[in-house]
Amino acid sequence: MSFPSHDQLRSADMSLRQARQAAGKALRQTVPRSLHRDWHPLSDRPDPLELLKKSNQQRIPDLIPIRHWRMMQSPFAFMRGSALIMAADLATTPTTGIQVQACGDCHLLNFGGFATPERNLIFDLNDFDETLLAPWEWDVKRLVTSFILAGRALQLSDRASAEAALAAAQAYRLAIAHYSQMRTLEVWYARLDAHLLIEHAPDEDTRKHWEKMAARAFNRTLDQAVAQLTEVVEGQRRFIDNPPLIYHPPNQAEYFTQISDLFEQYRDTLQVDRQFLLDRYRLVDVALKVVGVGSVGTHCGVALLLDANNDPLLLQYKEARPSVLEPYAGKSPYPHEGQRIVSGQRLMQAASDIFLGWTTNVEGHDFYFRQLKDMKTAIKLKGMSARSLEDYAEICGAALARAHARTGDSALISGYLGKSDAFDQAVTDFAVAYAYQVEQDHQRLVEAIQSGQLEAKAGVA
Repeated sequence: MSFPSHDQLRSADMSLRQARQAAGKALRQTVPRSLHRDWHPLSDRPDPLELLKKSNQQRIPDLIPIRHWRMMQSPFAFMRGSALIMAADLATTPTTGIQVQACGDCHLLNFGGFATPERNLIFDLNDFDETLLAPWEWDVKRLVTSFILAGRALQLSDRASAEAALAAAQAYRLAIAHYSQMRTLEVWYARLDAHLLIEHAPDEDTRKHWEKMAARAFNRTLDQAVAQLTEVVEGQRRFIDNPPLIYHPPNQAEYFTQISDLFEQYRDTLQVDRQFLLDRYRLVDVALKVVGVGSVGTHCGVALLLDANNDPLLLQYKEARPSVLEPYAGKSPYPHEGQRIVSGQRLMQAASDIFLGWTTNVEGHDFYFRQLKDMKTAIKLKGMSARSLEDYAEICGAALARAHARTGDSALISGYLGKSDAFDQAVTDFAVAYAYQVEQDHQRLVEAIQSGQLEAKAGVA
């Protein structure tokens, strides 16, 4: 019996890739790349304030004004908190029909550096509350639009903002083409190592920027977080109350029992070796904690655990609500929203938190758990130069492409995108047009707050 040679296998593999790329190219006949340029709101476009109120349902009432306050700070902040509004709008735009595991809330501040289980620092997507199987274009358009709005928030020129947006789209196209030529396992093992980003920085300013970002990650240790967030009271370590941003509820004893039960169920969703590791710790305190912009008002909290030597572990638990993409992309295949988020994160990230798991409370609300802060960092947007924003856009575009290549057909997407900048230019034009839509929606929020229609209360963003 004779077996095909390595060269024969590679040749067959290349033929299949080329066929899928050709199929992707053929999609341009039905969905020209230029169609991605336009943004024209429908005459029956849902009222953005009504969608905002809808997304406020079942949130903690006292925290909703903080959400409004954070969203009113700028159009970019509004975009961060209104993923539901943009999802409804994106659902009216053309798509190729190619689906991937989408982030669902893909903006530039939902990327960052964090440690792998081997304690290596990598750069990747880091927020998956809205993840769902959906068109790849939706993530790209939201990411590119975020660079237009971030550039305007930084008071950069329209040209500089557009160049950053274009850089993100171009980096996505080039990275997808690169991943389309790789074997499946090679794509799965690929990662953006932070040290490589520093070594290959295009200029000194960018290199210093990445060095500072890496230094923040290595300094943002568990011990530092424990020192900042906790204190010892009567011999017992507990979270420091700083209401309304972090606090123990009035019924703390009852609440602690509820979260203890939640914690026990969460443990059962971990791998056996990680259950063993978690069993080395005991739960000693829990507190409610306000996080982010879009998540404000959902049930989020922090848990403090100590081992036999009183060495700490900090976990975060977050309420898992249905993805904002669900009304437009279809229901999740997972029966549990926490499982949807955890599974989506594991699918998209190059390396995921070992303590990711999910559970449901007695009221039927889904949650997921993850580590808090350990070696995690994000860019400091304030003060970024036009060049730094453009360089960062390239990294985000490449990171998104790697995530999409893990779960989607990169050869099909690459064939559609092609070698020219036709899609890059089109999606950048869309981002400029849609950024004006976000600014109009943001102004409506501001006016609603000023008129007393909506309440806003100061909080730290």
